[in-house]
Parts: sequence; C-alpha cells; structure tokens
Amino acid sequence: MARVIAITNQKGGVGKTTTSINLAASLVATKRRVLLIDLDPQGNATSGCGIEKNHQDKNVLDVLLGESPIQEVIQPAANGGFDLVAANGDLAAADVHLMELENKESRLKAALQPVLAQYDYIFIDCPPSLNMLTVNALVAAGSVLIPMQCEYYALEGISSLMDTINQIVEHVNPSLEIEGILRTMYDPRNRLATEVSSQLHEYFGDKVYRSVIPRNVRLAEAPSYGMPALQYDRLSSGAKCYLALAGEIIRREEQTRAAATL
Repeated sequence: MARVIAITNQKGGVGKTTTSINLAASLVATKRRVLLIDLDPQGNATSGCGIEKNHQDKNVLDVLLGESPIQEVIQPAANGGFDLVAANGDLAAADVHLMELENKESRLKAALQPVLAQYDYIFIDCPPSLNMLTVNALVAAGSVLIPMQCEYYALEGISSLMDTINQIVEHVNPSLEIEGILRTMYDPRNRLATEVSSQLHEYFGDKVYRSVIPRNVRLAEAPSYGMPALQYDRLSSGAKCYLALAGEIIRREEQTRAAATL
C-alpha cells in the first residue's frame, strides 16, 4: 500500500518541484514504485519530467472533477522511471470548479483509492499557496514533506504552514503528520543558514533530515532538459544528495515498522 506524501510549502521558490521529481527518481533507483501527482497549475513537475504539459488530453483536473478515473490519466514520465499525473494551466480554475462539488476537500483522496496498492510512494507536488488544491493534497496525504531554505523569512513561512496543517488535522485528516523538513539550496558557509538550521533542529528535532540539498548548477539545469538530475548528471552533488535523502526516508520507514512490531 502506497505511502502518500504531500510536498508543500506556502512559500514559493524553495525547491518543492525539484524535490518531487528528484526524490521520485531516486526512490525508483532503489526499486520502489512511485507515482508523482503534479498539483501545481504551473505544471513544472510535468515539464520537468520531459512531458509536454500543454498537449495533454486529460490531466489532474479531470481526476479532481470526476470526469476521468485516475487510471486513465496516469502516464509514464518520459524520463525518471516513475509514473505521472500531469497538470497545466487548466488547473488554475480548479478552486472555482471544486467549490460547486460535494466533498470538495477529499476529491483527490477518493480518486487515489483504486491505485494505492500499485505503488510504494505517491508524491503530490503542491502549489505555493493555500487553496483547495493544497487542501486536497493534505487531506489525501498521510504525511507532509516540507522543503525550505534556511533564510530569514523561512521560519515565519513554516509557522504559517504548521497552522494550516494543524487545522487540517483538527477538522479533516487527523492522521496527517510531518514526514520531514528538508533544507534546500543549503550553504553551510552562510552564518544565517547555520543559525536557521539550528532553530529547525530545536523545534522539529529528528524530523529534520540529515540530508541537505546544496545549491547545484546541474540540479538547476536538469529541468530544462526534462529529466531528473540523476539522469542528467548522476555524479553531480545534487543527484547524490537526493539519493541520500531517498535512503534516509527508507531507513526511517524501516525503523518505524521495526518499532511497531516490538
């Protein structure tokens, strides 16, 4: 049964889509079955996988509106080895459409039920805002992975996100938890980065991943070629760090299972 993980942060430009694509590809490299759902109207996760986002007969909006079952919308990512549910600008009107429907907060959760057994991980790349798309992702997910830069406004943004998550837990999805905090575009030489990193450890403890994602040219270049860094340059520091993150996620999951059997 798949673990459904929403990758989100209400602040833009923190590496949500980069993390979604590269973590998916890295877990595939460890022989896991992965589905990536692009829930951002910008469709960057779609194009970053080598798929033309504006030439799709069906996309995630059709799934949310109940016009197509998700099995008909899933397609192999052109690069990366995982499956994808594509998105494009059509999704920008999703809030308007969803407001008219019943169970508008849980449309994605219901749509995922038939394919949960087909995957080990399902990642949801969320938009950088709190709207009905993000709410659908948080209701469908079992946990939240939060990429963030260690900069001045980061802690303020994550505080707002935690308020949102707590409201979702209280009212809609009581089992939702924090999967982990991922430090992205990280430069250990930057004093502010180390200070913010220290504050994250103080507040979130072992929820902060040991793996960090550095600023890396290859990682930034890969999306323009429609492929994960692991395919674009597997020896790059970005590719190696996402492989390390995949390994850390797997180890944490194994430790949790082992503890549950004691």
